[in-house]
Amino acid sequence: MEQLYFKGLVKEKFPHLSAGQKKVANYLIENLDEAAFKTAYQIGRKAEVSETTVIRFSYSLGFEGFSKMQERIQKQLLHQNQLDIPNESALFPAENQHDPFTKVIESEIHILRHLLDHINVQDIWKAVDVLIQADQILIAGHRISHAAAYWFSHTLSSLRENVSLCSPTGDFYEKFCNLTDKSAVVVFSFPRYANEIVKIAECAKENGVCLIVVTDRLLSPVGRISDIALTTEEHAETGTNSISSVISLLDLVIAGIHEKDAKRIQTHQQKLERLYSNYEVFNE
Repeated sequence: MEQLYFKGLVKEKFPHLSAGQKKVANYLIENLDEAAFKTAYQIGRKAEVSETTVIRFSYSLGFEGFSKMQERIQKQLLHQNQLDIPNESALFPAENQHDPFTKVIESEIHILRHLLDHINVQDIWKAVDVLIQADQILIAGHRISHAAAYWFSHTLSSLRENVSLCSPTGDFYEKFCNLTDKSAVVVFSFPRYANEIVKIAECAKENGVCLIVVTDRLLSPVGRISDIALTTEEHAETGTNSISSVISLLDLVIAGIHEKDAKRIQTHQQKLERLYSNYEVFNE
């Protein structure tokens, strides 16, 4: 257990928690900074459960007690804060703090700086390895998530073969039946979470296909069942979903693939360039 970061530990144990303990899990994941120094009673009030439920939650994760769990959270936050850039107040003059555009930029910075914390970097490299080694990759994102899914599918197709994008009108199962146990499914899911994508994620999981999810939080409906979860807005205090932070996260994945699979990418792109040139795909 010592090697597993707190969020990963919560995700691993989540399916086995009681309804009350799941409330505690959701609160802690979304408010880790606050919860690091609150009492079990205070956390219980925020999560709308009893103090006893919070203590039982710590036991369910394998800790000897609530204080030991809190120590783990504090150590994780200490490590994370050592990687942080200066806070937003140092970057923007005080007179701009109430400007709506400044608030958007501040929120973006807040999101982006957390993309490079140690936990996210580990998961990004795991995703990179899967996406390089997979014989086929099937990508899905409906409604608000489709734009990011399309961008990723298009970009990944320029780096390797056998990348498919599911149509928003629904052709997942027809494409899924061609996958193997060496394939991967990548799903995009942001609030409001589309039921179709949850079912797609469940199908991949039930059939033993590696499931990578790109979502806003670890315990979203698809995040909690994923093999690899890449999250973008875990720490954001915003009611909207930022497409720029999603693309930034995907850019990190693409950069990792370039780093590890440069030779194959070069061969693939040379083939593409010949086709582009022969059929005058671009007006240059």
